Amino acid sequence: MTTRNITLQVNRAAHAETRLRESEMPELAAGQVRFRIERFALTANTVTYATTGDALGYWDFFPSGETGWGCVPAMGWAEIVESRHPEVPAGGRYYGWFPMARYVDMMVAPSADGLRDEGPHRAAHAPVYRAYTATDRDVFYQAGSDAEDRHALLRGLFITGWLAEDYFADNAWFGAERVLVLSASSKTAIGFARCADQRPRIEVIGVTAARNHAFTHGLGCYDEVVEYGGIATIPPGSPVVSIDMAGSGPVLAAVHGHFGDQLKHSMAVGLSHHDAPSRAASLPGPKPAFFFAPAQVKKRVQDWGLRGYQERTAAALGDFVVWSREWLQVQHSHGPSAAAATWREVHAGRAEPATGNVVSLWD
Repeated sequence: MTTRNITLQVNRAAHAETRLRESEMPELAAGQVRFRIERFALTANTVTYATTGDALGYWDFFPSGETGWGCVPAMGWAEIVESRHPEVPAGGRYYGWFPMARYVDMMVAPSADGLRDEGPHRAAHAPVYRAYTATDRDVFYQAGSDAEDRHALLRGLFITGWLAEDYFADNAWFGAERVLVLSASSKTAIGFARCADQRPRIEVIGVTAARNHAFTHGLGCYDEVVEYGGIATIPPGSPVVSIDMAGSGPVLAAVHGHFGDQLKHSMAVGLSHHDAPSRAASLPGPKPAFFFAPAQVKKRVQDWGLRGYQERTAAALGDFVVWSREWLQVQHSHGPSAAAATWREVHAGRAEPATGNVVSLWD
């Protein structure tokens, strides 16, 4: 029986433009498995994978084979429905990176907690980006469809925020007792702030758009929330560090210009303001430094051992997922047309921060 796939592809130059491509799946090669993709999260961070796809290699995860069009990776859940790998049976469910599609074929190798993508196009990527965790061996797993939805939406983003906060703490906050969080309503920022708020003597200041001010303030994990136009109202007198999930050149310039040498570290993480002008080549204060989360994972595994690292992150993630039920409503979209419409909404910045979009290309 012929298996037909539907893929939501994104224009690599004009990211708001999408198309639905239907194709016939080929016969599996030796060593390959076929995933049936159940559902995936579509967040502002997913859009960032497209806007930074050329610079950071996200387009290489699932090559489309067509010039100008790409498959954006998204975090979600899938089941192996066919296998030509002797050590990987059909029927297993996995969490990891999948294309926005109904199916994907992958060359795999077994790992301690699941599978690893062994496709030659993935060889240059960090191991964490090539990992697929089997549900029955997943130390982070929380049972139930709602918990699975929240993991798709929050797990990768929270762990990035957790690692960024851990990096600051590991460096004694660079001598600061205040942290400025740009794009404070984003899910990575909320994860970071939730962790930082539990540290003694660290003041957490959120910076967000006017329309998200009330939501962000109501979360309770920020000591203060200001709008982007209010950065100059923050007292500049004592040392501060910043974490930038926005990626807006003008916003970062306002932070560096206002704090100058009082800014002790400027961390760059995300690009939620993907349509904003890029930052200037030279800014007052420290040079912005990109945070590469896998490097902190490697350090903490060396420090604590793999089990110790997993126990700490699993406990923090579990707490965060439970807490998210107080402020995050999961919204489901089913079918190819609905998936394309959700992409346009999120890309345009019209998605509400209190809503998490979980998408399936199955009707």
